[in-house]
Amino acid sequence: MSDAVTVPRTRTKPKTERPKLHKVILVNDDFTPREFVVRVLEAEFRLSEDQAYRVMITAHRRGVCVVAVFTKDVAETKATRATDAGKRAGYPLLFTTEPEE
Repeated sequence: MSDAVTVPRTRTKPKTERPKLHKVILVNDDFTPREFVVRVLEAEFRLSEDQAYRVMITAHRRGVCVVAVFTKDVAETKATRATDAGKRAGYPLLFTTEPEE
């Protein structure tokens, strides 16, 4: 037998957290044409025509609708680009972001 004391080694694993997710929200307005909203949703969020129409109608009926969920940077970029598309066309189209709970 050996007199050496063996000490168990503890390994620390670095904990990687998933990035916090943010919702992109379409805010309804009474001026932007429905067809334009659908086109923006298809172009910026890669939704099918049917999906885009359902998102637009939900926002129309409820006042707002969650379009998609992304990491913060992606959500903010997509919301800004979609809102800017409305501004360029002269519409008050608005997309916002908020943290997902």
